[in-house]
Formats: sequence, structure tokens, C-alpha cells
Amino acid sequence: MRAKLSYAVTAAVLVFYFVLVGSRGVMLIQSGTLITVTFGVAVLILPLIGLWFLWKSTQFVRRANALAAELDAEGGLPVDELKRTPGGRIDRDSADEVFAKRKAETETAPDDWRSWFRLAVAYHDARDTPRARKAMQRAIALHDGRPVQQL
Repeated sequence: MRAKLSYAVTAAVLVFYFVLVGSRGVMLIQSGTLITVTFGVAVLILPLIGLWFLWKSTQFVRRANALAAELDAEGGLPVDELKRTPGGRIDRDSADEVFAKRKAETETAPDDWRSWFRLAVAYHDARDTPRARKAMQRAIALHDGRPVQQL
């Protein structure tokens, strides 16, 4: 719940910022000179890119959460078997051990979105966010029946 609230607050702040920047772009365009119109158009493009990125990120999170809910309903969510340091951080060796299991599971069933979901969680636990995201994207694509790109 805390992560959802943080995401919502961050998204709201970004949308406010995009509106603020967009209004400045409109003001520059209304000035009417060649330079201000050029800058105004450039300033309007930045919020559009930001909104697109925010939209794509939100879609990704919603799809990943839907997969988690489906996997939970099936009883297939990965069990947290990781050892932790006294400070609560995940022990690196433990994360590597679980990752090796998840990778072997995925190699055994490369077309199963469930194994890719669990691999994404293992990547995340091992602090490899880019690969975690790619594995989750693959899980989503397999679940949706779309063609997948190689990891």
C-alpha cells in the first residue's frame, strides 16, 4: 500500500509539473516571435514525452500487479526464502542461490509466464532492476499471447 501511495503522489507531482511546463510553452508560443515559438514547441514536447513515459510505466505496473494477483490465486507466488542481514537487507549469497533456482526453472519452461514472473522477482531481489524489468515484460507478453523478444 505504501508503494502505491508513493507512486500516486509521484505521478500527481509529475502531472502538475507537466501542466506547469506546458503552460509556459503555450505562453512562449503566444509571444509570436520565431525564437519564442520554437522554444515553446520544444517546451511542449518535453511534457508530452514525460506523460507518455508515465503512462507506459503505469501500464507496466498494472499488468505486473495483475499477473501477481493471478499467480497468487493459483498459489504460485514465489515464497520468500531469502536470508536477511541483521539490518533487514537481503543476503547477496541467498539471493544468488534463489536466482539460480529460478533461472533453471525458466530454462526448463521458457514459454511459461509464471516462471518468467518468478525470475523477475529473483532478479529484483538480486538488485538487477533492468533484467528484472525485461523478465517481467517477457512474462506479461507470454501471458497476453504476444510475441516476445529475447532477453
